[in-house]
Amino acid sequence: MPELPEVETMRRGIAAIQGARISGVTKPRSSLRPMQITPDVPRLRARTRGATITSVGRAGKRVVIALDTDDHLVFEPRMTGLVLLRDPPSAAHVRLVIALEGAPCPELIIWDRRGLGTIRLLDPAGYADACGPPRLGPDALDVPLDAFRAQLAPSRRPIKVALLDQAAVAGVGNIYAVEALHRAGLHPARPCNELSATEWGALHRELQAVLDEAIRAKGSTLSDRTYRTAESVEGGFQDRHLVYAKAGRTCACGGEIARIVQAQRATFFCPGCQR
Repeated sequence: MPELPEVETMRRGIAAIQGARISGVTKPRSSLRPMQITPDVPRLRARTRGATITSVGRAGKRVVIALDTDDHLVFEPRMTGLVLLRDPPSAAHVRLVIALEGAPCPELIIWDRRGLGTIRLLDPAGYADACGPPRLGPDALDVPLDAFRAQLAPSRRPIKVALLDQAAVAGVGNIYAVEALHRAGLHPARPCNELSATEWGALHRELQAVLDEAIRAKGSTLSDRTYRTAESVEGGFQDRHLVYAKAGRTCACGGEIARIVQAQRATFFCPGCQR
């Protein structure tokens, strides 16, 4: 579930580890579905021990920890992954512990309830291949309008489906796509190539506004209560969702919020507001 706002919140939450030195890497014993860790833990430990963290960044929905060895430690949370500085929701789902020296916290904890996330240590070429174009498009939080429109407008796909394409625009997931489309008054099934210049402007503006608001609220913690910040605190933007997961409820316009399925994902919208 973590999308751009949640991953950006994770990044900001662990930003204080910049400048710290990695003193060890431990994988707790577990009988649960293993998380994908590349390379394996002994080699990951050997390549990172003694390395200094030079920056903590984000590439789309991935947290990126750059090291002074020129390697990048890339964590993709996917459905239920978290990066934590303290208090994991459960000890059983701790997948990796990175011991730190010279940081405000003694360790960085990678936690994943379902084990679908990934951790990859990538050299410069591997990082460029995994997190650069054409794998990831421009970041949705700061892509200019002209580039946003150029990436999406030629497509004949429904606009909601196109927004989820990370190669076109990176970071947008199901929650913020439907919320932005509702704010912009656009039906999610509209083909990209039929939107007017005015409609592209409205969508760009509302998408970046909703992403920014969600970051300030520290993301959305849904009904499964899985997502939380690096300090193990729940997000608050779920209380401001207008249509996401609200099928059958009444929209602010008085209409009933509908649910359809697009590309195997649930889409929520108001037929009255989004014609």
